[in-house]
Amino acid sequence: MQGHKDIIKKLNELLTAELTSIDSYFVHSRVMKDLGYHKLYEQLHHEMQDEQGHATAIIERILFLEATPDLGQRLPFKVERKVKAMFEADLAFELKVRHLLVEAIDLCLQLKDFGTKEVLEPLLKDTEEDHIDWLETQISLVDELGESLYLAEKM
Repeated sequence: MQGHKDIIKKLNELLTAELTSIDSYFVHSRVMKDLGYHKLYEQLHHEMQDEQGHATAIIERILFLEATPDLGQRLPFKVERKVKAMFEADLAFELKVRHLLVEAIDLCLQLKDFGTKEVLEPLLKDTEEDHIDWLETQISLVDELGESLYLAEKM
């Protein structure tokens, strides 16, 4: 089934953001592992795997729409070694992904591509209810407990 060029363009934009999220969570998980915070390593590795699932769903939809996924693009991001700065950077990125998902879903509604909308809605729910919520909670905990006490529990 041939997809609308604007939807394919938006899906590739979203794919770039998801691939960048994979890279960010991958490197941040390894930073936390290197620093000895194995519980954070495991959680961030899990987040990376979730993002791989999101990217897979988008790639499969682009292929279904008889287009080519653009896997060569990434957005800039900074590798953080301080946990709060890392959470804040990841949260800012997740909020960007959320914005792109909302734009893509709105475009699907405008162009009556309900199949693509159905693919994207679970990604939006996961981004909001899992990724964003978890990051906001961790930032609050760091603020309430202080970084040292927070990290003591993450070894």
